[in-house]
Amino acid sequence: MKECSKSIMRRLRDPNFANRYFVGSGLDIGGAPDPLGLYVELFPRLRGVATFDKEDGDAQHLEGIEDGSMEFVHSSHCLEHMIDPAEALTNWFRSVKEGGHLIVTVPDEDMYEQGRFPSTWNGDHKHSFTIMKSKSWSSNSINLLDLIQALGPAAELVRLNILDEGFRHTLPRFDQTMTPIGECGIEFVIRKRTAEELEAGGRHPPAGIVSPMESFLLTGFQLD
Repeated sequence: MKECSKSIMRRLRDPNFANRYFVGSGLDIGGAPDPLGLYVELFPRLRGVATFDKEDGDAQHLEGIEDGSMEFVHSSHCLEHMIDPAEALTNWFRSVKEGGHLIVTVPDEDMYEQGRFPSTWNGDHKHSFTIMKSKSWSSNSINLLDLIQALGPAAELVRLNILDEGFRHTLPRFDQTMTPIGECGIEFVIRKRTAEELEAGGRHPPAGIVSPMESFLLTGFQLD
């Protein structure tokens, strides 16, 4: 099923996607045949998104894409096809500008692979993914927390969640992504910290003073 298309209504309900993540010009890695670019008009701050797929090169290396050239990078269900997901994620992240975002969706190993690897439903899957387990049934399991942390101090994890709203845990084993509502995945969003933030050890509010009128509009109370 079209996993990127499935995500659109969910993302439209979250203002962060329209106001922070899908902003400016971006790259959709492995987007064909269901690219994010089909939905540009639904995200008003999105100026455009190019699709990088097999005909453009190896997504693991992302050759031809310059460092810091993209305001955001998006990938839906591509990382599991990479020979080395750590190298791939490093190259995807290097192409993001400071202050920009990397938005990635992967299958959750328990909801999608469902206890068997190699994958029953997609023989090209080279790895399975989990957020955190002390033990996994999959010999090719990757802990996403470890993978993201390996990106280094510039990686600010701003979202990491299981996409199980449409998953039915009471059903016998079958590929629930073939239904219109089953995403069976994990989504994470990483913001690239600026050089100033890295030097300061985090984000600080901008210099200035909140005016009495701004305070009233924000809180409903006047400053003394």
